Amino acid sequence: MQIKNIMSSDIVVVDKDQNLHDALKIMKKNKVSRLPVVNTNNDKVKELVGMVTEKDIAQKLGSSKYGNLPPSHFHLSTVMTTELITTHPEMDLGTAANKMLENYLGGLPVLEDGEMVGIITKSDFIDNCRGKAYENKLVEDFMSTEILSLDPQERIVHARRLMIDSKVSRLLVMEGEDLAGIITAKDIAESLISFRKIVPDKHKAARIRNLLVQDVMTQNVHTISPQSTIAEAAQLMLDKGFSGFPVIDENNHLLGIITKTDLMDLIVEMEGVN
Repeated sequence: MQIKNIMSSDIVVVDKDQNLHDALKIMKKNKVSRLPVVNTNNDKVKELVGMVTEKDIAQKLGSSKYGNLPPSHFHLSTVMTTELITTHPEMDLGTAANKMLENYLGGLPVLEDGEMVGIITKSDFIDNCRGKAYENKLVEDFMSTEILSLDPQERIVHARRLMIDSKVSRLLVMEGEDLAGIITAKDIAESLISFRKIVPDKHKAARIRNLLVQDVMTQNVHTISPQSTIAEAAQLMLDKGFSGFPVIDENNHLLGIITKTDLMDLIVEMEGVN
């Protein structure tokens, strides 16, 4: 199967001169976590100049270097990734999935003759995992057992740094051996924007370091059984709009986490990509 068969051609974009708050609002409205960034030239043609993700926004807003600046002062041109990795409509699924995994990307712009004709994201691939080939494969065989976690009392700036260093977009929050919640790059970005709106400039840099994980994390986390199939996990991810679920056994013990990245690894394996 080729990229053109599953890519989204209804592309939601953001202009490079819009700010971070604008980008997050567009992401939330359209239920996406990344946006192509465009520049409209004199001929009214929208040229692709970068990509911006929730993780990019969280990284920028949490930086002490920009501690006193409000989100409205951050144009996307200062945050976006400009070294673009792209694909084309005829690339096969396995090769494109492997390209995303190797470069720690959640999506690729699809270009044809230099023009953006679509975008392919992990969600588009995950939709493919609902097929028959995945109905006999169990979550326990493909979940990640190396779990990155935090304590609720740890600081948001530490969570942000751990995400950056580990190249992940979510972390489990543990109280001892009990799952207390989950925190994502989106949670951090939205909380930092709200924080910067209400805290006076002279106090921003100091107070931002006092924000705690428990103030931002999502509680009552959706979980999945190790005996669930990959097809069921994929369906749940698409239904809930989440990128991963903690895996809990019948005794409520945390065994691991299953994410879209784990499913992408399986797609590459199934497609026979070396």
